Amino acid sequence: MNDRYDAGDAGYGAGPYEVVGYDEYGRPVYGQVPAQQAPQAQQATYDPYAQQQGYGYDPYATGRQPAHSYDPGQQPPAYDPYGSQTPYDPYATGTQDATGYDPYGQAASSGQQPRVAEQTAYIPQQAGPAEDVRAPQETGADPSEPEYRTEQFAFVEEPDGDSEDVIDWLKFTENRTERREEARRRARSRIIALLVVLALVVTGGVGYLWYAGKLPGLSSSDGTTNSGTPVAAQKRDVLVVHLHNTAKGGTSTALLVDNTTTKQGTTVLLPNSLALTGDDGSTTTLAKSVDDDGSSGTRDQLDTVLGTSIQGTWRLDTPYLQNLVELVGNIEVDTDTDVPDPDAKKKGAAPLVHKGQNQTLSGKMAVAYATYRAADESQNAQLERFGQVMQSVLRKMSSDPSSATTTVQTLAQILDPPLTDKDLGAFLAKLADLAKSGDYKTALLPVQADGTLSAQTSDSVVKGILGGTAKSPDAGSAVRVSVQNATGVKDDTEKARVVLLNGGFTFLEGGSASGTQATSKVLYADAADKADAAEVAKTLGLPAGSVTKGSVSSGADISVILGSDYKPSSS
Repeated sequence: MNDRYDAGDAGYGAGPYEVVGYDEYGRPVYGQVPAQQAPQAQQATYDPYAQQQGYGYDPYATGRQPAHSYDPGQQPPAYDPYGSQTPYDPYATGTQDATGYDPYGQAASSGQQPRVAEQTAYIPQQAGPAEDVRAPQETGADPSEPEYRTEQFAFVEEPDGDSEDVIDWLKFTENRTERREEARRRARSRIIALLVVLALVVTGGVGYLWYAGKLPGLSSSDGTTNSGTPVAAQKRDVLVVHLHNTAKGGTSTALLVDNTTTKQGTTVLLPNSLALTGDDGSTTTLAKSVDDDGSSGTRDQLDTVLGTSIQGTWRLDTPYLQNLVELVGNIEVDTDTDVPDPDAKKKGAAPLVHKGQNQTLSGKMAVAYATYRAADESQNAQLERFGQVMQSVLRKMSSDPSSATTTVQTLAQILDPPLTDKDLGAFLAKLADLAKSGDYKTALLPVQADGTLSAQTSDSVVKGILGGTAKSPDAGSAVRVSVQNATGVKDDTEKARVVLLNGGFTFLEGGSASGTQATSKVLYADAADKADAAEVAKTLGLPAGSVTKGSVSSGADISVILGSDYKPSSS
């Protein structure tokens, strides 16, 4: 900043100031008027600002008066604005060289200096002039052309009324572009993440199906599954359950299988005509074995025929099945037929169970459906309904072993050793978990007419599900005789059984006829069996005329219908 001269600054006297020269920028330089330079003899020029204070007027109100105040009785001094009486002293120090040396290169003692035209004196408080007041000759410029210097220009940014709007618009477009780019990046990231998740899910699902042996086409013909474990080496827990119909008689048998290697559960339905080998080496049926040999004997015979290992037997009478269904809170079954109410007293009453999908069955309805068999149906139809009820019960059973055990204990039934409430509860809980996850199925064990197992059955069910080998009794070991009682005397069936077994025949239970017959019949289907039929009639004490060709029961070589002419005592 340029130095200014203030009348009140320290270092200056209290006298008046006057312009004593100009600096190199053309700004006036003030100096204090010396006391000896105020000649009283000169005529004072008119000062329009003197007013009442006279010549001693202090324009800056500093309270200082010049050395010689104006006296009205005297002549005022002549006004000398350039201080020609005083040598040039730019700082008014009162000291100068004897030769009148001027530090700015001007002759201070050369007398009155010429006044520069168009110059205006500025008071000390004002800023100096911005223009260059030097003559053109001093700058070396052409006097006919104006000269401009940088200090003469002021660069001012004029505000633009539309500048803020433009900036806001630019920011808006920039932000919108950034938002669009960010949205695109987020969309790409989400798509990539979704694809990764889908790939992981597909890989995990295929891996699980591969491990569980459920991928189609991956089962090998050498008896191994995709788990890498041979079928025969897979670990299975097997329980046989016998449903006893306490109201109408008869039994239904199934195997509950838990394959702990492949995590697959199965109910294998066993027809009553399945041929078994008795303790005496004779051939019998599953139904007869359950009635005669009991739980342990039947279990051993099934192990022999199917080549499996059964851990226990669960005898489930129909009243316990009804209680079990009610304990789990009813079941849902896709019923295949209408089931009449067994307690209905009038014909044409509404059925107890209606045909349809997702039919809710109570305990009583479940028992009626599981044991129902129409007059024109085979025993396999009723057996499949029993399998539906069992799988539905498992779906409603708790998967927690302790809760399942509590349910079993609530039934208050006596189990056949070595099966206990805790073992049965834990086993049913495992099957319930498989049934709820969809890893459970029901399969019917097909048997031939004579009750034996075919090679195809051995591969599909016995070997694939049970991991065993079929060992059906030799078909030619003994003649299989089916006996139906039409005498009206229940004990006649048992007496005929004893006689036939003692004669070297295999006895097959044919049940009781709906009515009685007067004469007995011994039927054979194949002419090669005519001689065997005659021998059966002789063993039972029946006349030779009772032997005739006709329809033979499934699984039997000879069928016998005992009439009123049968006399057990004569046999």
